[in-house]
Amino acid sequence: MKDIFVNGYSDGWLRQGFCWVYPNEVTKGSARPGSEVRIRAKDGTVLGRGLADQGWIAVRVYRRDDGPLDDEWLWQTLDRAATLRDQVVDPGTTGYRLVHAENDGLPGLRIDWWDHFAVIAIDSPAVGRLLPGVLAWLEDRRSPRGVYLCYRPDPRDTKRKGTLDPAPGLLTGRASTGPVVVRERGMSLLCYPAEGPDVGVYADMREVRAWLEPHWGGKAVLNAFAYTGAFSVAAALGGASDIVTVDLSSRYLDRAEANFTANDLDPSAYEFLAMDVFKAFDRLRRTGQTFDLVVLDPPSFSHSKAGVWSAKRDWPRLVSAAARLLEPGGWIVAASNQGELSPRDFRGHVARGLKKVSKRGQEIFWGGQGPDFPAATWFPEGRYLKVGVWRVVS
Repeated sequence: MKDIFVNGYSDGWLRQGFCWVYPNEVTKGSARPGSEVRIRAKDGTVLGRGLADQGWIAVRVYRRDDGPLDDEWLWQTLDRAATLRDQVVDPGTTGYRLVHAENDGLPGLRIDWWDHFAVIAIDSPAVGRLLPGVLAWLEDRRSPRGVYLCYRPDPRDTKRKGTLDPAPGLLTGRASTGPVVVRERGMSLLCYPAEGPDVGVYADMREVRAWLEPHWGGKAVLNAFAYTGAFSVAAALGGASDIVTVDLSSRYLDRAEANFTANDLDPSAYEFLAMDVFKAFDRLRRTGQTFDLVVLDPPSFSHSKAGVWSAKRDWPRLVSAAARLLEPGGWIVAASNQGELSPRDFRGHVARGLKKVSKRGQEIFWGGQGPDFPAATWFPEGRYLKVGVWRVVS
């Protein structure tokens, strides 16, 4: 096993529990990606063990002692993660995050559970070193029908090239023959495990949908960046009077309509717009349509003909456009999963957007991901999801 020495800055963070070592923090030593390494301070003190990589992260740290990354350690870590889900996930919910990477002590590794299928998402091929132990644990503890592997590369990881090994796809078991139906608080949602990590359901928004349950009744709802329409279906089940679902992708809107059908709702009773959201808002404003509640959940790295999404530029513009469509006292539900966007800046973008149209907002809810997406105190990036609900007043 090779030793990797780190500078004082990295030493300080690792002693606080942080689990990444960046390339510029390594002062001595190197190792093949995926190999187990011992991390040492300048004076030789052992800071832990991890897996080496060649991307924007040099080492992912898994242990704080000098113990091996063996199956005994791995299964104990996975069991601890599963115990939390048994405690916090409602028995009627069949789609959830089983292992949440750094926040469960397993940097770069996520496991989502979709009814009887598991989807493992890794950030880098180097993390694939853990897969045999993870597969054995899943088979012993969960007996999945099938297990899929996918990659969740960080956009900052620009150095990686070549084919992915291990290859994504079905790792073990049998493939799903069609969409898998998962349940969430009485709602049915279709997911597609073979298409991970984006399988058609964002389980991290479950708690926000739960909070909104009592508030849909009789409301006209506009769901923008709707993806496969979970908020739209929840609104319909909650008694919303009118629902417009907007997404740039007609493929996702087809799946949104399928989600309506899966809940015995007639999609033809609702409006679906396959358009750029800003263009859709302009069209709705010109036709005089107004809403009691607008949901804004843009992907952090969305692309359209207008360019790449920019939080600083586009959030105020988006909030302004939404506010113009609201009935007096209407609500804006705004969500961002952009980790580097701070809650303070996010709230500031919303306030600036309202100010542009001479409106003010009253924040009536603030939340984030559910408890199956825990945010570790040792990993500041863990609290990535920010969701606010603002009542808009003149």
